[in-house]
Amino acid sequence: MTPPAPRQVQPKTYDERIYRKGHPPHRVRNALILIALVIVGTYLAWTKSLPFGNPYELKAVFKNAANIRKDSPVRIAGVNVGEVTSVRSVCEDGLTDDCASNYSEVTFTVDDSGRPIHSDAQIEIRPRIFLEGNFFLDVHPGSPSAHDLSSGDTIPVAQTATAVQLDQILTSLQAPDRANLQKLLEGYGQALNHKPTAADDATQDPDVQGLTAAQAINESFTHGQTAARDSAIVNEALQGTTAHDLSNLIAGQQRIFAALSRHEGSLKDLITNFNITMGALAAESDDLRETVRELPELLEAANPALDELNAAFPSTRAWALEMIPGVRETPATIDAAFPWIRQTRALLAPDELQGLVDDLQPAVDEFAQFTQGQLELLPAIDLFNRCQLNVILPTGDARIEDGSFTTGLRNYQEFFSTMVGLAGESQNFDGNGSYTRFMAGGGGFPVQTQVAQQQRSPLFGAMTAPPLGTRPARLGKPPYKPNAACHKQNPPNLQAAQIGPGP
Repeated sequence: MTPPAPRQVQPKTYDERIYRKGHPPHRVRNALILIALVIVGTYLAWTKSLPFGNPYELKAVFKNAANIRKDSPVRIAGVNVGEVTSVRSVCEDGLTDDCASNYSEVTFTVDDSGRPIHSDAQIEIRPRIFLEGNFFLDVHPGSPSAHDLSSGDTIPVAQTATAVQLDQILTSLQAPDRANLQKLLEGYGQALNHKPTAADDATQDPDVQGLTAAQAINESFTHGQTAARDSAIVNEALQGTTAHDLSNLIAGQQRIFAALSRHEGSLKDLITNFNITMGALAAESDDLRETVRELPELLEAANPALDELNAAFPSTRAWALEMIPGVRETPATIDAAFPWIRQTRALLAPDELQGLVDDLQPAVDEFAQFTQGQLELLPAIDLFNRCQLNVILPTGDARIEDGSFTTGLRNYQEFFSTMVGLAGESQNFDGNGSYTRFMAGGGGFPVQTQVAQQQRSPLFGAMTAPPLGTRPARLGKPPYKPNAACHKQNPPNLQAAQIGPGP
């Protein structure tokens, strides 16, 4: 036989050789993809926007926007929501930029977190904090009732403003004005620091006597917080609880004043009487001053009561509305009740219920004695029940661990099992009666008991194996505390007994 021809092995291609050496076939493509991802991620991290999207842009016209620059932040309530994209000069009408005016058109973007921007929005150019530098656009989005602005809309100059700068203030104060301002400040300082004389203090409140005006103003600030809070509450209350309450109040006052103007004589009398009343109050100015001094404490004490009363009004109003049908039926109910009242009066006569009450009087006395006895019995039953719950029942539910003799049963179950065993062992076998019989086989291990009280001599026997003793060993007695309440004692520890062989 001729030997088989050798198998032709095809030469490996270049890519296959590269792959066999451990290099992937598309390493150049993978490297380009990685570089592109790094560039895109860096661009998104710096710009925080997609390059091909259409941002939401608005325009605003300012009288002077020289302080704002491109890339300045746009903020709503202190939060950055966009940036300025361009600033250019325009005419007052905002249509052309070929005029000599200070009007500027600022184009800025607003992201989704700052939208919507309404047509009555207000924009102000404000300086940033010292460490930030430069300026920013402070946008007030407007009221929800106004329509939303679309991208590209323009906010007119009437709704924009530029924060006043220090140089503008200084240029507006010329030499005569600055001199007058200095005199005003000097006079105001003297008025604040002037030490009052005895004549000045005579007409002042005792709390500020001897104090300068500045010190008195500082003292007023101690009560200013409470006064401002109460004033805010009063002003809020003056607005009413529903829309147009204040306008209705003003309209009602207008009608009142119109009616007063038609009765001029009565109005004069009212003013005259009012003057007399004020004169009487002025005559008692000291007492009135003391009364006013006590008013804050009275109002502080009255505010909680008024709050509770105000909170009770809705429930009271609802209860009153629910009571209206019943009140309407009250007359008919009273008329229908007269026959029942006559029958009830007859029922309560001496020969009816009064006589029954007299007959029940002895039984009521005995029941009262029974109730008095319950006052002594129930606490004793309560102590017994607590003893059952806290001591006896937990002891009965415990499981005794006794080595190889452990049954796993609860203590009370073992007790009843023992009773059943003893009952079986103590059945009558003959006429001698009930006995518990134990039969021990003869063996080479003699045993004897202690001296029995009845026989006065020990008992002897023989065992086939040495006795192991008793389980558990009899060692002492459990603690007995007759002076402590049962339910306050801890359940006995059944595991504390020795479970090994006894003596």
